[in-house]
Amino acid sequence: MELPRCALIRQNFPRRGLAGVRAAVWEAVRGAETLNRLPAGASVAVGVGSRGIARIDEIVSELVACLKGRGLRPFLFPAMGSHGAATARGQAAVLEKLGLSEERTGAPIRSSLAVVPLGRTPEGIDVVAGREAFRADAIVLVARVKWHTDFEGKLESGLFKMMAIGLGKLAGAQMYHAFGHRLGLETVIRSVGRQVLATGRIAGGLAILEDAWHEVAHIEFLPPAGMEAREEELLDRVKSWMPRLPADAVDLLVVDEIGKNWSGSGMDPKIINRHIHGHVNPWPYAPKVGRVAARRLHPLSYGNAIGIGMADAVHQRLARAMKKRPTYVNGLTSGALACLKIPATFRNDRECLEALARSTGKLAPHELGLAWIRNTQDLTVLAVSESLLEEALARPHVELLRQPQPLEFDENGDLREWLGLELG
Repeated sequence: MELPRCALIRQNFPRRGLAGVRAAVWEAVRGAETLNRLPAGASVAVGVGSRGIARIDEIVSELVACLKGRGLRPFLFPAMGSHGAATARGQAAVLEKLGLSEERTGAPIRSSLAVVPLGRTPEGIDVVAGREAFRADAIVLVARVKWHTDFEGKLESGLFKMMAIGLGKLAGAQMYHAFGHRLGLETVIRSVGRQVLATGRIAGGLAILEDAWHEVAHIEFLPPAGMEAREEELLDRVKSWMPRLPADAVDLLVVDEIGKNWSGSGMDPKIINRHIHGHVNPWPYAPKVGRVAARRLHPLSYGNAIGIGMADAVHQRLARAMKKRPTYVNGLTSGALACLKIPATFRNDRECLEALARSTGKLAPHELGLAWIRNTQDLTVLAVSESLLEEALARPHVELLRQPQPLEFDENGDLREWLGLELG
């Protein structure tokens, strides 16, 4: 089957990136009264997750330096539920591969899946938290505030979610997701977060906001008092920056890479308009997507191919890169079983795209609406077919980088890379 000609375009989203990330961390922490009240020599557990936050090594390193400058003794701990294959060693390795080694940050890593009980919420949820973190005199969390991939609410991903699913380790993540099916995940996150704050051990959290270019746009220290309300305000702000595909409907979406570093679900369901439980086009504000093809797994996902089941077809190298243990642990813990299913698998890109193109009902190449993105976190430069180009260019923030031309395949039938051409 003949595939459509495609053009290369760039979405010029507003740039909000900070000029000095380290200076922003210092400024955010400088007036933190909860930290100023800690006595010299106090130990501080700094919780960091597994997401691919821009310049996270600089942010954490500067935070550690600020804490040491106050005479405190910081250490890092993985604030993760089932990530890193749900092992202490695996979670420590995730931090190190993000550049958060002791040599880089100046703080040792203490990783354990052991937890301590923190009581029961009014909803009957037994709250637990990482033992290593609660052995410290105080806890500071570092988290990106953004929309959650699986539900809509006033409080989604951020410090409260980290206090629940991250701080709770595997045992907490399993329990909270189970309650989430009955009560809703936002309710669980709020309830558990409040219980954790009531212990008095949380000194605050460093909230990070990123713009549509995946650049750090805002850093703010949130003290325990008022954290919940302030995180809601920050979420509203970052949701207004959310990138979108530049078309109301796409017949075939090609995603270069999936991975935990791009999204907790491997691919952001609110970009590809899929649900982790298998629903198609559940988000009314997102462009409708007919078919999804995924090409590879990013190495920083460490074999966790959660989200593979949201694709309709994949390249065989993605299926082969999937490691069952970390993928199954993640999916079974979160209850996202549809994300574990291996879809139709093809030996090369040409076979995959031709098969999916036929299934759209658009048999003529000039009718097929195709879009090709790097990953669901980066929608700045992408390829679109001629049938989508006029609609995309009608949007004031979109510019043409390369005129339409046929997709190119190598001798193995795989796509020749296009999406880095604007950098050449």
